[in-house]
Amino acid sequence: MIIKYTEELEQKKRFVLANQLLRSGTAIGACVMEAQSAESKADFVHKLKIADKEAFETFYWMTLCKEAGYDVPEEMLPKLEEIMRLLSAIIHTAKKRSNITQTN
Repeated sequence: MIIKYTEELEQKKRFVLANQLLRSGTAIGACVMEAQSAESKADFVHKLKIADKEAFETFYWMTLCKEAGYDVPEEMLPKLEEIMRLLSAIIHTAKKRSNITQTN
C-alpha cells in the first residue's frame, strides 16, 4: 500500500514527501523482521521500538499529506494506527515478561 501511494505522489512530482514516506513506511516491516532474529529479549524490544518510531514518523508524513490536500487512501491511516497499537502491545508484553526497564 505504501509503495503504491508513494508512486502516486511521485507522479504528482511530490518527490520529497514520497521519499520520506517510502523510507519510514517500509522501515517498519524491516525492523519487525530484524526483531525476529534478535540476539536477546532486550535486542528484540529495541528493534521493535525502532519500528514503532518509524510508524509514528510514517503517521506524521501521511497526516501531512492529508492536510496538504493529497488523496491519502482511506484505509491507510487506520491500518497504520492498528500497526502502532500492535507494536506498542508487543513491546509492553515483552518488557513485562523479561523485566526490561523503561530506559532499555
